[in-house]
Amino acid sequence: MLRKQLLAWLLLPLLLLLAVDTFVSYWVALRFAQRAYDRALVEIARDISLHLKPADGGGVTLDLSADARDILLGDLTDRIFFEVTGPAGVALAGETIEGPPEGSASERETFYHGTVRGLRVRIVQFAMDADAPTARVAAVVRVAETEVKRNRLAREILLSVVLPQALLIVVAVVVGWLAVLYGLAPLERLRRAVAERSPGDFSAIVADDVPGEVRPLLRATNELLAQLDEALTLQQRFIADAAHQLKTPIAVLKTQLELAIREEDPVRMREALAQASAGHERISRVVSQLLSLARNEPEASRSVPRGPLDLNALAFDVASTWVPEALKRGIDLGFEGTDGAVTVQGDVSRLREMLDNLVDNAVRYGRQGGHVTVKVGAAPARIDVIDDGPAIPPAERERIFERFHRMLGNEVGGSGLGLAIAREIARIHGATLELHDTADGAGNSFRVVFGATRPPERG
Repeated sequence: MLRKQLLAWLLLPLLLLLAVDTFVSYWVALRFAQRAYDRALVEIARDISLHLKPADGGGVTLDLSADARDILLGDLTDRIFFEVTGPAGVALAGETIEGPPEGSASERETFYHGTVRGLRVRIVQFAMDADAPTARVAAVVRVAETEVKRNRLAREILLSVVLPQALLIVVAVVVGWLAVLYGLAPLERLRRAVAERSPGDFSAIVADDVPGEVRPLLRATNELLAQLDEALTLQQRFIADAAHQLKTPIAVLKTQLELAIREEDPVRMREALAQASAGHERISRVVSQLLSLARNEPEASRSVPRGPLDLNALAFDVASTWVPEALKRGIDLGFEGTDGAVTVQGDVSRLREMLDNLVDNAVRYGRQGGHVTVKVGAAPARIDVIDDGPAIPPAERERIFERFHRMLGNEVGGSGLGLAIAREIARIHGATLELHDTADGAGNSFRVVFGATRPPERG
């Protein structure tokens, strides 16, 4: 969980800092205790040195009474030992105490650690040179003391330093925990808001109090919800369109087949089968157009491959394929191209399908024995499909591009999807498809202009 991670990142550095500080504080406290009690050891060594006297025959003797020894060496906590050696290193009095490590002795006072009677002790070596005017003799005094008081003082200093810091860390952790809870409260409310949503709710998540660092994630989530909503809407619309368009033809086909099965007259049977075949053809066309419409939806066409193509060659090829169908209706289908190539970026199969729908619309709804012209222009690149059929009223010029829209009074069959498909294909190529008046005011001119808008980015 995010709370645990945040607290871990807060607590681990504090604990590491406390550990380092404890080590450093103990080291400092121990040095402080050593210095404090080392001075006392030096004083004991000096007091003992004051009781050294020259002996008869040039030797040295320690003139220290038992009472004075008890006063100097008496301690309620630690044990204190001493040793006095003469000029030749001959032990004169006291315990046997090892000397300092080789190379560490100084001229006057030397501190070091050692053992006496199996006890770890702190030792001071106090060296004296002979001095005739003051009758001082040359000797070495070593005083050793166990380290109970030193360690106790170091611990007391350590606790006085570390304990407040530990309490401060505890307070910091509690405050940090409360801060994390308060800081993550908007995220918890956001989580509940998302968890309480119904599966079909793709509306934007509204949360004004989320931290600034979470807002980009919230925006990306809302964009994803919008894309999912659009994708599901397109899917539902496709299903609804398919059901709407296929319901009647399938019912008619079923009826005609049932009639053909029950019919005994061969002539009537063939008529019923012919009607069924026409219904099958219509269903096939509707299915093909529905699939084409779904294939050219904006979201489904983001990965459309585009390459350079010549509008002159494409338009001439499409117009040529429609000549036989135009001749059946007595329509003069012509083509007007440019002198040079008109190159655009696009998908050949989709643009061919767009032109097929435009020419099909012109031939299907054009005047019997009329004229249809496919015209290519440059600067900007464009294609016009012009017919001299009945002019579409201005009020209907946008509605004819809607799905399944058919003008009233038109007896020519059709699904009402051709122009909708053509406009979608134009849109994904960054082009516009609009209906304009012809030069003489009679008929209709469907114009596709390329480069009018930006095509959608590829996914």
